[in-house]
Amino acid sequence: MLTIDGSHEEGGGQVLRTSTALSAITGTPCTITNIRANRPTPGLKPQHLMGLKAAAQICHAKTKGFHIGSDRIEFTPGEITGGKYTIEIGTAGSVTLILQVLVPICLYAPDTVTLTITGGTDVKWSPSACYFKNVFCSLLKKMNAHIEFTVEKYGFYPKGGGRVKAVIHPWKERKSLQITERGLVKKIDGESIASRFLKKAQVAERQSSAFRRIFPEDSVYINPVYVDTLNPGSSFCAVAHCETSIVGVDSLGEKGKPAEKVGNEAAVSLKKEIDSNAALDTHMADQIIPYLALIGGEVTVSHISRHTNTNIWACQQFLDTKILTERNVITATLK
Repeated sequence: MLTIDGSHEEGGGQVLRTSTALSAITGTPCTITNIRANRPTPGLKPQHLMGLKAAAQICHAKTKGFHIGSDRIEFTPGEITGGKYTIEIGTAGSVTLILQVLVPICLYAPDTVTLTITGGTDVKWSPSACYFKNVFCSLLKKMNAHIEFTVEKYGFYPKGGGRVKAVIHPWKERKSLQITERGLVKKIDGESIASRFLKKAQVAERQSSAFRRIFPEDSVYINPVYVDTLNPGSSFCAVAHCETSIVGVDSLGEKGKPAEKVGNEAAVSLKKEIDSNAALDTHMADQIIPYLALIGGEVTVSHISRHTNTNIWACQQFLDTKILTERNVITATLK
C-alpha cells in the first residue's frame, strides 16, 4: 500500500483530494498520513469527509479512519461505477473543492455520473461556482472531458444551503491540453452575485461598477444577479475569453467589506492575469495538474504557486508522467 505524507509542501487538503482521486483511477491502495498538518485545525473537516465518502461510494472502496478530525486514512479502491449520487456537506463547506476530488474519478466511470451537492457555492479558499463552470469546465472541454454544471441555489458562509448539479460524462476520447499562446482577449464577461438581502443596498450593481472602472470597454459585460440564500453574501467572477484559452478570477464579499472593494479586487486580479500573457490563470494552474498528469500536455501559466507544486508532487506518487516546470511553462510527458 502506497503511503502519502499529507504534510508535504503546503500541507492542506490538496494532497488529500488529488491522492484520493488518483488512487481510485489507478486502482492503487493508499494510506494518507498527516492530513492537513499545516492548517490551524488539522485533520478531516466535514467537507473533506463527505468528499471522501462520496469517492469511496463511487469506486466501491474499502476505507479506514473516515471520521471528523482524523489525520490518517486508508483508501483501497474497487471498480468505478456511474449513476446518481447525492452529497450533503451539512455546512458551508465548498462544493467546488468536493468536485475537485470527484470529477477525475467520475470521468473514468463507464457510464454518466450525476452529482447533486449541497453546501457553499461561493466561499473562501475555493473556486466560485461561476469560475468552476466558465473556466474549469470550459478548459476541460478542450481535453474532450464534458461536464454539465448547474447552480440550483447559491450558498454563502456561514449557513451554506447552496445546491449544484454536475453531470459528468465518460472521458472516452481523451485529448492532451496544448496551450502555450493565449491569443488576444476577445471579450470579458462574468457575474456579480448578491443575495436578495443586499438588493436594497444595490450590492451587485456596485460590485459591477467598481469592476468597470478598470475595464470600461464596450466588450465587457457583467450580469448583476440577486439570488435567494439562507444568509447575506456576495461574490464576483470575471472571465476573459481569449483566442485559444480562457482566464478567470473571482472575489468574495464579506461582512464589513464594501461592494466596491469586491469588484475592484476582481478587476485588479484579472488585469494582472491578462498582462501576464499566460494561457492559464494562477488558480487554474494547480487545478489542471491532475489532468495533465493523466493525459499529458503543455501550458503556460501566470504563476506557479505552492498549490501547483503540491499537486505535481501528489500526481507523481501515483503516475509515471514526467512533469517539468520552467519559468511559467508546465510540461507533462507520459512515459
